[in-house]
Amino acid sequence: MAYDRYVAICHPLRYSVIMNPHLCVLLILLSFSISIADALLHSLMVLRLSFCTDLEIPHFFCELDQVIKLSCSDTLINNILFYLVSNIVCGIPILGIIYSYIKIVSSILRMSSGGGRHKVFSTCGSHLSVVSLFYGMGFGVYLSSAVTDSFTNTAAASVMYTVVPPMLNPFIYSLRNRDMKEALRKLIIKHLFW
Repeated sequence: MAYDRYVAICHPLRYSVIMNPHLCVLLILLSFSISIADALLHSLMVLRLSFCTDLEIPHFFCELDQVIKLSCSDTLINNILFYLVSNIVCGIPILGIIYSYIKIVSSILRMSSGGGRHKVFSTCGSHLSVVSLFYGMGFGVYLSSAVTDSFTNTAAASVMYTVVPPMLNPFIYSLRNRDMKEALRKLIIKHLFW
């Protein structure tokens, strides 16, 4: 999404040439391939661990760091691999997002019209809010799970970064549509006065 915003704002006349369907399919396949390789790597590393009986994970889904904590065997290699791969898999997209928004901001500052700046900021603001929520909560979960064993706080934060951003995406991007804004305004007014 950050690359799409970068191309749309910094190269608007070449947008349809750069963001062609072939590139979009390649980006999706790259994303799926990295996700599958990451999951396979961690699954294979967890297979070598031994676990005691009658263990319960205090989360609503099975997070890797919680599984590693429940192991009865040495988990040093798993922890090193977990943090190394997490830094790579999360760090590269964050660096890409930061780079694209640096380029976007420099393009915005060169714009002469205030209306154009406002439109670009409103377009990018929704994306940045979802990205900030996702990465902020994700970092919070993994940093807090390394420091504390408060399962209720990490479970609540896990819900925030796994459930809320995907739910917010359609809502945020549909609010940019004037018809959706008008329908939402009528719905709110209707419920306030009934």
